[in-house]
Amino acid sequence: MQAVISQRVEQIRQWLAENQYDALLIPHEDEYLGEYIPAHNERLHWATGFTGSAGMAVITQDKAAVFVDGRYVVQVRKQVPGDVFEYRHLIDEPPISWAQENLTAGSKVAVDARLHSSAWLARTCENVADKLNVISIDTNPIDTLWHDRPAPTLSNAKLMGLDFVGQSSADKRALIAAELKKQEAEAALLTQLDSIAWLLNVRGSDVPSLPILLSTAIIHADASVDFYIDPSRLPEDFAAHVGEGVRVEAPEALEAGLQALTARKVLVDPATSNAWASQVLLASGAELIDAADPCLLPKAAKNPTEIAGMKACHIRDGVAITKFLAWVDRQVAAGNLLDEGTLSDRLWQFRIEDSSCTDVSFDTISAAGGNAAMCHYNHQNQPQPSVLEMDNVYLVDSGGQYPDGTTDITRTIAIGQPSDEVKTAFTLVLKGHIALASARFPKGTTGSQLDALARQHLWAHGFDYDHGTGHGVGHFLSVHEGPQRIAKVHNPTALLAGMVLSNEPGYYRADAFGIRIENLELVVEVPTQGDMTVLGFESLTRAPIDQRLIDISLMNDVELAWLNKYHQTVLDVLRPSFEGEDLAWLEQATKPLNR
Repeated sequence: MQAVISQRVEQIRQWLAENQYDALLIPHEDEYLGEYIPAHNERLHWATGFTGSAGMAVITQDKAAVFVDGRYVVQVRKQVPGDVFEYRHLIDEPPISWAQENLTAGSKVAVDARLHSSAWLARTCENVADKLNVISIDTNPIDTLWHDRPAPTLSNAKLMGLDFVGQSSADKRALIAAELKKQEAEAALLTQLDSIAWLLNVRGSDVPSLPILLSTAIIHADASVDFYIDPSRLPEDFAAHVGEGVRVEAPEALEAGLQALTARKVLVDPATSNAWASQVLLASGAELIDAADPCLLPKAAKNPTEIAGMKACHIRDGVAITKFLAWVDRQVAAGNLLDEGTLSDRLWQFRIEDSSCTDVSFDTISAAGGNAAMCHYNHQNQPQPSVLEMDNVYLVDSGGQYPDGTTDITRTIAIGQPSDEVKTAFTLVLKGHIALASARFPKGTTGSQLDALARQHLWAHGFDYDHGTGHGVGHFLSVHEGPQRIAKVHNPTALLAGMVLSNEPGYYRADAFGIRIENLELVVEVPTQGDMTVLGFESLTRAPIDQRLIDISLMNDVELAWLNKYHQTVLDVLRPSFEGEDLAWLEQATKPLNR
């Protein structure tokens, strides 16, 4: 592979020389700027060999560097040849800063504007204006050089009925059109694939883990939509399904569609829309309104039908998870210390016993022992998966995609008899999880205002975790949905009733063990005696939390009451699906914990 990567870098350098550029930036993005990208758009992987979900490379005439964040510092050294690329930190040393250091003044840096947000490109051009010339290219050289590029997976659209989504596309489009008028916009460009799927009540399977269709849309202030997708992918009853006003156009017609917005006020989300689209609009004389994707908030605040679906799929998902946890315990008791890949595959088999499960919602994190200390560990990126380690823990973070909802759950379980320090850390994480799950807060509160609740007990012992506490979750859409989030970093989005977020504090000791406890939480209104609107969380996830890892001396009575009530709920909703040894395991795992 090293020789192949070296050859590809030389091909890119030849392209640079032929076109009189000094460097090429290669991000891990495609034109939709989403978290998940299909195989045919994995340009960074083609150029470097790196398979992680975030990163960038810079290739100059005589140097090359690959940039990754802290999740991938080990992985990148295994996958990317060090004699071809320097290893750099994506956050500490941004790629454009490295380019400034390694190129002479006036150097030409080529970027594919389709693969960068308009906000990033504008900021970058401004920051390097006195040093580098950042030039948008019309054709990406990798697309020309990649001779064995896989064909795109272009699935047929699945139409989502009102019994699943609860609101017609016509009603959603009217809602978004009203928002456009408020912002004095005549149209909005929609490039986020989950926004389009939500708006038109369609789903697909073009991208692993994300049930969407690769497409683009423009919604107008009259609630009509131009939908850029191959019409052969849509069923005959699509027009009746979405209602009047949805015009289907070939994907190749997008540029002309943008150019037709001459002198119109067009809302574009600079954070989620690619720079190429903004360049076309500006060149065509459109007036851009920089604002958030208007579908984000209404998509995030689930309606009653979506909420009912989320609750239902979490019970079915909980059955699969709980059967898996019982099975793991039996394997360990029998002396079978299985490897992480086998465990991940077996969990998937339990999930698809429910025929409605269509996919995982992300690549399963199946981490034994010290591997659990890497919070985004992926056993598939290792030379060989590790096996379960006695007297330590096993962490499994996984989720499923169902027509009525999306799940995401992490459980950390005892393998043998873990040490007292593991139990202390687990209990502190659990106390933080319970504190957040029990929170009551006024309307207008943001996730960043709640984040400390989940960390307080860890902080008191001098511990912390280097990731957010919670992310939004979509309804049969993206498992990482914005704009809501619970994290230290400021987030201006107030939590709204109907939003779903994860609650996943953790603790990680390098090369030793890792702990995370994750449930999904629904934001609900809480009745009070006062006249202020108070919100709280209702846990959706239905699977036991491992009581063998709890140091009961660190728990107070309120926390024990929460845990016992949660486990009683788990037992009540899962019991009808269990029998025999699985039922006995469930009853034992959910027994009330008392002093």
